[in-house]
Amino acid sequence: MCDYSLHHVASRPAKVGEKLVTTQFNGSVTRRVTAVAEPNVAVCLLPGTEVAFDKEIKVERWFSIFSGWTHGKTIGGKVARLCQVNADRSNVHHDALELPSGEPVLVTRLCQGQHATVLQLPASPRSGNKTEQPSHTAAVV
Repeated sequence: MCDYSLHHVASRPAKVGEKLVTTQFNGSVTRRVTAVAEPNVAVCLLPGTEVAFDKEIKVERWFSIFSGWTHGKTIGGKVARLCQVNADRSNVHHDALELPSGEPVLVTRLCQGQHATVLQLPASPRSGNKTEQPSHTAAVV
């Protein structure tokens, strides 16, 4: 799923092996990932998606309304798994990368121009019993 802040832009799900780049969309302070071949389409990464960056992951340290994002820092690690944070709060960013250390970093804090590859998508739930009847209740996520 793409964060709430990208509901106004074209988006699609990620694909295994896809080459991504971090970017900022026109008219938005939100940072996201796009496919290298489709720079105007947000690529949505489901929780559990694993990505490998070409270089160590770099994030912006802070935001100033006068100068925008400033002073990037390398946080170490090249592989991360998408997770969601702040689930109890609406209208805040939820998409984050969980680093090998367990630390989550909001996707919107990634510096622009970083390249990554989708390694693995999250597993789809499967029914263990083929004769099982479908459930009539839906899980709310």
